[in-house]
Amino acid sequence: MPELISNPADLKPTTTWQETVWAYTAEEALVDHTTKARLCVATLLPFKDQKPDWEGFSKSVRWMQQCGEYYGVEMVFVLNADTGYIFDLSNELYAEVLKRFRAEFPNQKFIAGITARGAEKDTVFKAERYWPLLDIAQSHDNGEMMIMTSRLLNILEPEARRDAYFEIAEHITHPAIAHALEPSFVPWASPYEPWLLHEIANHPKYVGGKISTLDEPHFLYWAAMCKDLKLPFAPHSGDDYGIPTAIRLGLPLLIGAGVSACPLICAARDMWLLDSVADKKFKTGSGRFDTRVYKLFEAFQSFEDLVFRLDEKMSAAPYKHSTAHVLHHLGLIEAPESHPDCRDVRGADEALRMEEAMRRPLRVAKRLGIPYFERK
Repeated sequence: MPELISNPADLKPTTTWQETVWAYTAEEALVDHTTKARLCVATLLPFKDQKPDWEGFSKSVRWMQQCGEYYGVEMVFVLNADTGYIFDLSNELYAEVLKRFRAEFPNQKFIAGITARGAEKDTVFKAERYWPLLDIAQSHDNGEMMIMTSRLLNILEPEARRDAYFEIAEHITHPAIAHALEPSFVPWASPYEPWLLHEIANHPKYVGGKISTLDEPHFLYWAAMCKDLKLPFAPHSGDDYGIPTAIRLGLPLLIGAGVSACPLICAARDMWLLDSVADKKFKTGSGRFDTRVYKLFEAFQSFEDLVFRLDEKMSAAPYKHSTAHVLHHLGLIEAPESHPDCRDVRGADEALRMEEAMRRPLRVAKRLGIPYFERK
């Protein structure tokens, strides 16, 4: 059998993960009980009477801030990504979300979802399609730019794709996060090859990346490579189906589930730490970590598996409507409406389905004394 690649100098643009040692690194080898990584929440922009519910938006942000402060978890709010209905926002409404957020939360860090605008009829990739939203988002301080993948960017060969990311970076003035998907989300998507990840991870503008997968453990691949090579790049898990993995590895989460399960995830971050960690808020007195966290993992993962359940098209995209129902049950927003141009495909029984989904996490939260998670 050929020897697996472990030296980045041996990587080629066509190298697959299965040709590297990082594809075969066990999660157990990456476990970290000492790092309380940040939670980046894909903040929901709710709607009421077909208009943005700004009061509900702010109320949900303040609620999540409370959760983070209680458990000592750094919260970063992801604005205008898919949970914020970016694909239905005009540039004006996109800008208004950021303006209102910064006015009400002047010191709070945010991550802005940056998509290619006006590329629908393009036949070749144009980096300047990312400029309009970059210009809007970078007019605010204390923010990071998440460069969302797009079809024409994604279908490029690895070297051309690297060059495209670097060309986008020339227009970036803030720290940036690269965003990758696999075909289970959109048919044209493909995760980064190891060579491409290594190239992006060593670019000074890209401080981290988000990877979302359903079928292959790319987040583990990223974590293994970045840890082994000590890359200056933070892998963020976008796996709403695998939240505990990021917690066990001491790595950031960048997920929509950070909204609906915010207090549960913050509690789990703290419970996973050893008592010796200065950042641990609630110590066990044993010097170890709180093993009850395993039941909490089960509770919020079973919950999020229903929020993010696949539809008949094998898509979890309607989760944003489910999230709105959860926030409504928690008394944080007044109506579980969808964007007026975004059809609610979850169905008339979604409120009941989410009420059922919340039963176990509500029970566990009560038994563990986790605040801020109560049905109103």
